[in-house]
Amino acid sequence: MTTKGRILMAMSGGLDSSVSAILLKEQGYEVIGITMKLWNYPQYCKTATACCDINDINDARQLAVKLNIPHYVIDYTTEFKNIVIQNFIDEYLHARTPNPCVMCNIHLKWNALMLKAKELNCDGIATGHYAIINQDNGRFYISKAKDPNKDQSYVLWGLSQDNLSKTIFPLGNYSKSEIRDIAKDMGFHKIANKRESYDICFIPDNDYRTFLIENVENIHQKCPTGNFLDTQGNIVGQHKGFPFYTIGQRKGLQLAFGTPRYVCSIDANKNTITLGEKQDLLQDKFIIKQVNFGKYASIPKNFSGETKIRYRDAGQIAHIEQQENHLEVHFNTPVAAITPGQSAVIYENNDIVAGGIIHLKQPNNL
Repeated sequence: MTTKGRILMAMSGGLDSSVSAILLKEQGYEVIGITMKLWNYPQYCKTATACCDINDINDARQLAVKLNIPHYVIDYTTEFKNIVIQNFIDEYLHARTPNPCVMCNIHLKWNALMLKAKELNCDGIATGHYAIINQDNGRFYISKAKDPNKDQSYVLWGLSQDNLSKTIFPLGNYSKSEIRDIAKDMGFHKIANKRESYDICFIPDNDYRTFLIENVENIHQKCPTGNFLDTQGNIVGQHKGFPFYTIGQRKGLQLAFGTPRYVCSIDANKNTITLGEKQDLLQDKFIIKQVNFGKYASIPKNFSGETKIRYRDAGQIAHIEQQENHLEVHFNTPVAAITPGQSAVIYENNDIVAGGIIHLKQPNNL
């Protein structure tokens, strides 16, 4: 039987990857399923709603049996801990706010899946991400998905040209509701009713502070209490350790000012956190390091594009200037809570032009 090719499908056991496998099989691909075990699930998944429930692995395997496709479960917990978890911890200990999903995609999932795909003589890989891959002028690039509420292009900015050339996103032109309907229509009602997954798979309760305490030895000695400052540099209180705060944070400061105060900046070297009012969060420029280019091999001259500084950010128009090893971003209108460590992704219409990691200091001080 002739097929479109052999594809290694990343199957988490959730709705999106399950329907992706179903669609690929229906389209004539020879599908091989793989489930990546990334974390010590029982330790952190104590409720039935945890995104990393070990039952998801069993669900992926059961679907593979129903589709009559091979399925592998590979243990990547060591790699995940050494790369993603360590980066997550290191960033907070340096007063930056990491995006572990981006790091996992760049440094673990694609590289690991591509190696396994080569081992299994696959032509490429597929995942259940909501995004579209396009090609123009010899370059591959990611575009936003059809469903703006599910678009995941933001977390995929770091994929290399080689990886993009061998990747399929079956869901890019579907809405979430259409994906649920496909599962129902094909009789997979359990899959159709599956819950959404969490943004941070290894912290299902979203309590990253407790995670740091439990995973960083002597964190309170390494990052002791320090001073809260106002925008004039006056001491206004004491913080519990700078890794436990993020830019834009308002709740949990345990200080009373009469009007709301927000975390505006964090200085790890001086162990201080500056608080200000909402307008003090506004900035109009920053720097992007660790740049990966998408639609173009470099930033076009006099280029302005929509720039997103967080996953749920609507994006704002900014002028982009390319320097030797970084990009300088100048927003037309100041935006709030530009956060070091987070990703910045630049779009031309729906297409990713470039992405990288946010820095606020001058390049020679990085």
